[in-house]
Amino acid sequence: MASLDDPGVRALLDKPNHAVVSTLGDDGSIHSTVVWVDVQDGRLAVNSAVGRKWPTDLERDPTIAVIVYDEDNPYDYVEVRGRATGTTDRAREHIDRLAKKYLGADEYPFHQPGEQRITYVVEADRVRHQKQR
Repeated sequence: MASLDDPGVRALLDKPNHAVVSTLGDDGSIHSTVVWVDVQDGRLAVNSAVGRKWPTDLERDPTIAVIVYDEDNPYDYVEVRGRATGTTDRAREHIDRLAKKYLGADEYPFHQPGEQRITYVVEADRVRHQKQR
């Protein structure tokens, strides 16, 4: 099994590659959405707004799968499965750091009035890196 510290995995996570987060809905269906990612304290981290579908799913059931793929070669990807823990503490600063990584902006340009940001970190049960080409 790979780890987030493996050089190929780190290369994927350090670049502004998009990720797909999948969560379990209350009816058992899978919900997937595209997100930005980074690594915090050795764990994968994603950010959203409180009340959106996938954060609501995670509050009920913290099971998560995240796939991060190379924008130039989608056959180079890492899959992280595990359990997510959310916090609103410093979540706005986190989305601003992600905006810097992905947009080159000092601040996330899509903040909404009254919006509460939440950061989820993933305690990985499985990390799988696949690379073809």
